Amino acid sequence: MPEDQSADVPPNHLSIDPRSPFYNEEVLLRDVGIRFNGVEKTNVHEYDVAEGWVRVEVPTAKDRRGNPMVVKLSGTVEPYFRSTE
Repeated sequence: MPEDQSADVPPNHLSIDPRSPFYNEEVLLRDVGIRFNGVEKTNVHEYDVAEGWVRVEVPTAKDRRGNPMVVKLSGTVEPYFRSTE
């Protein structure tokens, strides 16, 4: 993939957690969608296309700091921008 990904392809690795080094508010404001193993996921916390995994939130569980618990799942990750023109 070319390095100039800013136009129409989301980054290879992205997180919604502001504490993460892979957090990018500019990209998140463009409304990134995730297809994981061909299924649309709306609870993705972080993803990595090259390594083929997503971290999804478990809605009923919290960690010891009160943050949502996340589970790492392996498979095919396809990020895209929902607001494509």
